[in-house]
Amino acid sequence: MPWARPGLLHVRRPGRGLQKYPEIDGFGVDAHSHPVRFIGVRNALAEPKTQTDVRTPELEDGQHLWRLAKDTAVLDLNSSYSYLLWCRDFADTSVIARIGGEPAGFITGYTRPENPDTLMIWQVAVDEKFRGHGLASTMLHELADRTGALRMETTITDDNAASNRLFQAFADQRGAGYDRRPLFTPEMYPDGHDTEYLYEIAPL
Repeated sequence: MPWARPGLLHVRRPGRGLQKYPEIDGFGVDAHSHPVRFIGVRNALAEPKTQTDVRTPELEDGQHLWRLAKDTAVLDLNSSYSYLLWCRDFADTSVIARIGGEPAGFITGYTRPENPDTLMIWQVAVDEKFRGHGLASTMLHELADRTGALRMETTITDDNAASNRLFQAFADQRGAGYDRRPLFTPEMYPDGHDTEYLYEIAPL
C-alpha cells in the first residue's frame, strides 16, 4: 500500500492501524488571548516512508512545545515553565506529533472543570515544514477519540478564515453540530483585542 495519496494524511496509530484524514493546512491556533492564525508550512511528509506519530506529551516535550509555539511568531507564547507544567498536569488532554522522529506539531487542551465532557482547545501549532497534509486535523481527531469528550470548544476571532475552515471541517468529519457566539469582547481586555467567538462542536 502506498504511504499516502494526494488529499489524505495517513497516520499509523497504536492499535488502530492506518488512519486517513482529509488535508487541511497546518497552522498555529491560540484559543485565549491572540487571534487564531494559521502558520505556513512546506514540504510535509516529503518522504513516502516517513511515519507520523501522534501521542501524549511527556515532560521532556515541554521544550518542543515552547519552540513550536515560538516559531509560529503569532501564538501567545507562554513561559517555558508553563509548557513543562502543561506536559505534567494536562498531558492527557494534549498531543504532540512527530514526523520521522522530529517534533512537528502539538495541541494543548484541557477538560473544563464544571463540564468534564467538554474538551477546550487552547493552542495548536504545526512546524513550518509540515504544512498542508492534515496534521492539525489528525491531532484534533486523536484528542477527541482518546479523551472521549462529547463536546469540543475553542475561541476564534472573526478575521481568521483558515481557523474557521479547520473547525468546520472537523465538525463535518465527526457529523457534529457547530455553533458560535461571542465570549470575550474587547472591553474585557486591558490591552485591546478583537472579540473572541466561542465555537462549540457537539456531539463528537
